Amino acid sequence: MAKVENISFAESFPISYTELEKEAEKKMGTGRFGYVQSGAGGEETLRKNTESFAKYSIVPRMLRDVSVPDTSVTLFGKTYPYPIFLAPIGMQRLEHEEGEIASSRAAAVYHVPFIQSTVSSYSIEEIAAATGSSPKWFQLYWSNHEETAFNMVRRAEEAGYEAIVLTVDTVMMGWREADLRNNFSPLKLGYGKANYESDPVFMSSLKDGDVVQGILDNIHHPTLSWEHVARLKEKTNLPILLKGILHPEDAKLAVDKGIDGIIVSNHGGRQLDGVTAAIDALEPIAKAVNGRIPVLFDSGIRRGSDAVKALALGADAVCLGRPYVYGLAIGGQAGVEKVLANFIEETRVSLSLAGVSSLKEIAGLKLIR
Repeated sequence: MAKVENISFAESFPISYTELEKEAEKKMGTGRFGYVQSGAGGEETLRKNTESFAKYSIVPRMLRDVSVPDTSVTLFGKTYPYPIFLAPIGMQRLEHEEGEIASSRAAAVYHVPFIQSTVSSYSIEEIAAATGSSPKWFQLYWSNHEETAFNMVRRAEEAGYEAIVLTVDTVMMGWREADLRNNFSPLKLGYGKANYESDPVFMSSLKDGDVVQGILDNIHHPTLSWEHVARLKEKTNLPILLKGILHPEDAKLAVDKGIDGIIVSNHGGRQLDGVTAAIDALEPIAKAVNGRIPVLFDSGIRRGSDAVKALALGADAVCLGRPYVYGLAIGGQAGVEKVLANFIEETRVSLSLAGVSSLKEIAGLKLIR
């Protein structure tokens, strides 16, 4: 296990999220950076995702022994050293030639689970070969050609992935003005086709052999419903989590229908603009679920104190997104490792200063608004 205590602050690598973003922009160029950085519509939700964390203030406890912090978390029978996942972000060759290979290897260094996107630049099997037995989950975009979705899940299961994350807030693409302004579509440029090109079921479904158009035809699915989720459950023995839940009633339905976990998320502000900040949706959902299934959190996490607030509001773990792909753009695998090392250490320090020595105590941490 890598040591996070020995971070050298003399290095010139960016520390804060703002610094990471500025340096990544220099590396990526207008179209690619705009795709990653931007949100939907007027970016109200993108802004709220981060700004809303400031509404919650930690009330720390003192004179508690925090000399031996325990940040481990157990989900679905697997124990991980930190309550931190790398969120599913597609088309990572936009940031670096090694893309998801670099990010997943960085995650493996810290035994942080890597959630691979359906529209990744490298296939399930390529990432499994590059990272061995390190923890990995597979994020699924439903396909209009249903057997393609089922086959990708089968491939992930055979490759040793530990869970399936079905994204439910992308029945169609959000209104993303930066991409329209820049006339930029990474899917059309072929950045996210690796899992499709390597899938015999998908390839056999093509009528004219055009992989990119086939992806575009399949990835939007406005008919997606609980019936599809039920059929997916029949096809795999892996835990299934629904990503994109914001309403407590949907969380209750997920529990009632036997879903194994949920991820509270608004897709990083990239889908429907004007929706609630993800952090504001978290506590009502956690209360509705009442510990019956794991609740993870995604959208707006930028630093360790954000993670502490999300954990205190009921999340079992948090998913880090834009910060790590900015690290990827800046320095490849080493860049992701640096972002992760800093984030892990800041989270540990924040928990300790709040008087929390173990995540088992996090429910007792008081937040005020």
